[in-house]
Amino acid sequence: MTKLRNVSLIGVPTDIGAGARGASMGPEAMRVAGLAEALRARGVDVIDRGNLAGPSNPWLPPTDGYRHLQEVVAWNQVTHDAIYAELKTGRLPIMLGGDHCLGLGSISAVARHCRDTGKKLRVLWLDAHADFNTSELTPSGNIHGMPVACLCGFGPKELIEIGGHVPAISPKWIRQIGIRSVDEGERAFVHEHDLEVFDMRFIDEMGMRHTMELALATLDDNTHLHVSFDVDFLDPVMAPGVGTTVGGGPTYREAHLCMEMIADTGRMASLDLVELNPALDEKNKTALVAVDLIESLFGKSTLMRK
Repeated sequence: MTKLRNVSLIGVPTDIGAGARGASMGPEAMRVAGLAEALRARGVDVIDRGNLAGPSNPWLPPTDGYRHLQEVVAWNQVTHDAIYAELKTGRLPIMLGGDHCLGLGSISAVARHCRDTGKKLRVLWLDAHADFNTSELTPSGNIHGMPVACLCGFGPKELIEIGGHVPAISPKWIRQIGIRSVDEGERAFVHEHDLEVFDMRFIDEMGMRHTMELALATLDDNTHLHVSFDVDFLDPVMAPGVGTTVGGGPTYREAHLCMEMIADTGRMASLDLVELNPALDEKNKTALVAVDLIESLFGKSTLMRK
């Protein structure tokens, strides 16, 4: 079970890196769905830090391969600073996005904290997409398709330097789970840099249990486990409220097993919840499912396990 029982919720209400408007409303949808109350019912001390502030979304076409680069930099810098400050106090930050470009600010802060404290880092990237695009590879220029590449040092100077160290992380520290949509040029780039990707074919063939055993292998007491949970990881049948739905995702039960096995390690020390788009949801269904899964991340299970 996750050891850190002191949690801080940090809302980052922007869809600056996305291709559809609406993820800016994600933090409030999670609050309405009762995230804080659900965690408190599990004995977790929850402080809601409210929402960070940043530039509005100008909704412009790409410039030099990037949409809204300066605004994305601003939002990721404030995200980095807030997450880093929270980690220094010994609390577990939950970053409520917002789109997945914010994983850059969040994870660069976690990586900086790990450098400060001499810890190893493992990142679980739960997503339908690899998010390993660059301005040369991206068909859209939307930066929510680039955060993993930026974290690994491939991107504009202003983004890759946010955590104070380039690259912020090594590709070897990432395990991507649930992937089922990768752009053509991105596919070769993922292969070239040897990202460890457990795509849906792997999960279909080997099962979620074996997938998670591999993804969580070699964790020890000196490992900080960060979970970056894009809601489009889930099959759109149960999670329609995202801007980039891709069919054929993990089932409800597979998703819970994934979360329960993460909880069993007791190592999760930070969490992103991103890409929830209430404008595309049905009666906040996706937010309620996300709260349910986050409860599993914090140890909710059918039986008391030994």
